[in-house]
Amino acid sequence: MSAHDDELNPLQAAEARFDLAAEALDLDAGIAKILRTPSREVTVYIPVELDDGRIEVFTGYRVQHSIARGPAKGGIRYAPDVTLDEVRALASWMTWKCAVVNIPYGGGKGGVICDPAILSQRELERITRRYTAEMMDVIGPELDVPAPDMGTNQQTMAWIMDTYSMHKRHTVTAVVTGKPLDLGGSRGRTEATGRGCLFVTLEALKKFGIEREQARVVVQGFGNVGGQAARLMAQAGMKVVSVIEWDGAVYNAGGLDIEKLMAHRVETGSIVDFPGGENIDKEEALYLECDVLVPAAKENVITSGNAHRIRARILTEGANGPTTAPADPVLKEKGVFVIPDILANAGGVTVSYFEWVQDRQGYFWNEQLVNDRLEEMMVASFRDVVSYAGKHGVDNRTAAYMLAIDRVAFTIKLRGLYA
Repeated sequence: MSAHDDELNPLQAAEARFDLAAEALDLDAGIAKILRTPSREVTVYIPVELDDGRIEVFTGYRVQHSIARGPAKGGIRYAPDVTLDEVRALASWMTWKCAVVNIPYGGGKGGVICDPAILSQRELERITRRYTAEMMDVIGPELDVPAPDMGTNQQTMAWIMDTYSMHKRHTVTAVVTGKPLDLGGSRGRTEATGRGCLFVTLEALKKFGIEREQARVVVQGFGNVGGQAARLMAQAGMKVVSVIEWDGAVYNAGGLDIEKLMAHRVETGSIVDFPGGENIDKEEALYLECDVLVPAAKENVITSGNAHRIRARILTEGANGPTTAPADPVLKEKGVFVIPDILANAGGVTVSYFEWVQDRQGYFWNEQLVNDRLEEMMVASFRDVVSYAGKHGVDNRTAAYMLAIDRVAFTIKLRGLYA
């Protein structure tokens, strides 16, 4: 049994979950209309001279889903399959994610249809600078604060900051987050999403009385989020028994040495054939019996077609949208404790918020302070969601959406409608 195409559409998944939470909240129909509709969508066409002299025109998007609680916040992704529907869905997820952890942002997202794998550094710089110039009127520290996402990185953010600053005629570090440290980036940002996953997972283990040393963890994805989550969980004493990547999976019942696995991947370009573990089928690894499963690779990994095979007690969603909406009731039926993406991976946007605050203050925090404040916010948000779920008799994902929607709706009602 495989997932239907409709099930894999991110916008439909976002809308389905919104509708479920809005109904449970008995949300006013007018407010629901506002929250289902983006505040602004911008499409730009980016002419760029390629290194061989040809001119190509790339399409770029920026969607601001909500600016009720503060500036829009969200990444910019460069990928050949970026669609406006995908950007809309991701922008709405950012609204809910920021509201769940109670930071003063709305949701935004951007994208450029291109393939970074076949573009040179100079071509990527030209695309980025022209995209920024086209978006000058809609981004800014008080308007919309982009960040890296799939296919973009610190260097991309440095180009955006520089282009924006050149137009403004003074240095504006707070226009983007995820920047290099030397340009106003924050300490602890690289590990922030993985560290946030660790903090909420530790709270879930406490809830079930599972000692962290006994906790068996399976991590799918060994990039920034999955790799850092695996490393930090292993450091915290958990047994990371399996890591799954696009080209294979490795397993060790006693726990993998994550630092050595990272070194092996750097050396060989792959996690497979790791001396400290055995190669296993990457599909089957997802269904290993474990205490914690961390899907931290891509969206639509757990669907209505395979959710019944998941054998984890706790599902910590490191990636955005790793579980489809029709899979939710299957996991609920199985008694899987889901820490939804809009909570589990909100460590990244929380430390992005810290970066923005530091840039605006012109005063930078040490890493311990960043990590302490991140823990404080993630633990409080976890408890808010679990308490909300208990109070309303719903699963954690619905509770997270209800809590977020409630906060944004309350702000809109307080502000009123400008006419």
